[in-house]
Amino acid sequence: MLSILRPKVATHKVPDDQIQSTYNRYRVQALFSVFIGYLSYYIVRNNFALSTPYLMHELQLSATQIGLLSSCMLIAYGISKGIMSTLADKASPKVYMAFGLILCAIVNIGLGFSFAFWMFLVLVILNGFFQGMGVGPSFITIANWFPRKQRGVAGAIWNVSHNVGGGIVAPIIGIAFALIGTEHWKIASYIVPAGIAVFFALVVLKVGKGSPVSEGLPPLNEIVPDEVPVAKLKGDKAPENMSAFQIFTTYVLKNKNAWYVSFVDVFVYMVRFGIISWLPIYLLTVKHFTKTEMSVAFLFFEWAAIPSTLLAGWLSDKLFRGRRMPLAIVSMVLIFFCLLGYWKSDSLLVVTVFAACVGCLIYVPQFLASVQTMEIVPSFAVGSAVGLRGFLSYILGASLGTSMFGIMVDRVGWDGGFYLLLGGVVCCIIFCILTHRGALELERERAKEKDAHDALNAEPVVA
Repeated sequence: MLSILRPKVATHKVPDDQIQSTYNRYRVQALFSVFIGYLSYYIVRNNFALSTPYLMHELQLSATQIGLLSSCMLIAYGISKGIMSTLADKASPKVYMAFGLILCAIVNIGLGFSFAFWMFLVLVILNGFFQGMGVGPSFITIANWFPRKQRGVAGAIWNVSHNVGGGIVAPIIGIAFALIGTEHWKIASYIVPAGIAVFFALVVLKVGKGSPVSEGLPPLNEIVPDEVPVAKLKGDKAPENMSAFQIFTTYVLKNKNAWYVSFVDVFVYMVRFGIISWLPIYLLTVKHFTKTEMSVAFLFFEWAAIPSTLLAGWLSDKLFRGRRMPLAIVSMVLIFFCLLGYWKSDSLLVVTVFAACVGCLIYVPQFLASVQTMEIVPSFAVGSAVGLRGFLSYILGASLGTSMFGIMVDRVGWDGGFYLLLGGVVCCIIFCILTHRGALELERERAKEKDAHDALNAEPVVA
């Protein structure tokens, strides 16, 4: 790994009387940095979906070809997410995240000067590959700075960065169009978002944090006493000489719960990308929205998830006591019926409302699966677990929602695409149930270990 990406070693220790105040300040900065950083990744990712109507017209592309471009970027992202998130376990989270973001911005500048299908194909694959450097550092940072009992709320706050970043793409590009005109759609769609991403990468480098130990603080479980960590259930420790691949094979590949939660994400991503990747074309060509109306619906799809995600994080921490999947199951059941409304209605208002409802709900199981991932592996293997989940969700889930959906549209019609998504909802519910059962088993193991630990350290009773 490049030396600039390696985690820093603390050069000083925070005085004992300043540990708590420093920790409180640093964890806010850490959460803010990954929020801003991941928000920016979406600015230079979702901009491509908004450019597809112009790209389709200029290059005379079919729905299958547009689906291929979107799918190639997402497949590259999935492969990269598996590799890059695993490597992130050995890197400085803030440097790793900022470096990947700058690379994505450079690729987007290249898209702004492209004029052939093959050029777009190569560049979207590169963009997808560099996008994989964003998610691993985010989860690692949250796991480093927040104990399990607070990860629902912290994860929810981070997770809405998806929606803020994805939602502000339309206004950013719309303002750029207003200033420079639609004839310069490549500059508005690609180069302007790239400039914003570079600025936020510098913010991440400035305010981001590594781990408490790397910042001169004690380990997290000494600052905020929590339940017995997953890593200690079987006496496991993180050997300093283990490679990223060894961590992955030892703590993730053989972990059934990591597979269950990964397949939850597969079908969540299938539905999510089946809607978001095709929403601009579907609303313009089938529902006959104007470009302005389509942009509003796109924004609502992204931003409607913000209050629901924050509420879900609080509920999973407080009401469900750290159990993440019950809310995910409820959300997927509601999504099934909202998809029917989005598909069958011809009213502009009703279609927009159902699109917002799907957006409001679809990020809830995605976010809860993310938090669940941090709780089924040791903290030093979080990046590896995220890598497996990301690899499967994009290679299988996103490609089903983009390429397979496009093929169904070309061969069967839009009805075929929606049948595909409804089937994905049912499969997601099944894996949510399996994940919940696995989490309950792990919870019982933690309780037994804690009882044994307490009994071992209990003082003898004096008669």
